Amino acid sequence: MTRSIQFWFEFASTYSYLSAMRIEDLAAQNGVAVEWHPFLLGPIFAAQGWDNSPFNIHPAKGRYMWRDMERLSAQRGLQFSRPDPFPQNGLKAARLVLTIEAHPQRAAFVRAVYAAQFVDGQNISDDQVLVNCLSQASLPAETLARCHDPAIKAALMEQTQIAQTKGIFGAPSFLVGDELFWGDDRLDDAMQLVAEI
Repeated sequence: MTRSIQFWFEFASTYSYLSAMRIEDLAAQNGVAVEWHPFLLGPIFAAQGWDNSPFNIHPAKGRYMWRDMERLSAQRGLQFSRPDPFPQNGLKAARLVLTIEAHPQRAAFVRAVYAAQFVDGQNISDDQVLVNCLSQASLPAETLARCHDPAIKAALMEQTQIAQTKGIFGAPSFLVGDELFWGDDRLDDAMQLVAEI
């Protein structure tokens, strides 16, 4: 049986960017498969009474997060630029992830979207940006049309409901069996647990 870790991410999430760029290397070192699970934080935040990112609602927390992202990106040799606006609308990108069956291509597309947003400062709700990301994952431009498929729209809403059922309240989150880990700084702990199974 292949050991696996579930990676639950939101494209608007800054710390999910950090995890997306390192999770596969960590998984390969530990002989673990990664399951890529997009979901939407909007409904989860709304259930907590928030109508925006907590980093915007609480300015001091936001200032800290942006500086923390600069430090962590530099430590890991990653480029980082602050997207404008923040948070970005990752709805179409999240739907597109669910249209990609092959895991290597799914992972490549996710990383391309994060790089477009947090490296190049592009708007990931823009169709041409998404077409470029699809191309980087060796997927045809025609794939973009699938983000309007009612079945795909329903699948993303179901993903978000599953996340809520599993107790996920933020991104990135990692699930090893029923054990939940939240935050990029807990990825190593999650990976250690799955490696011990």
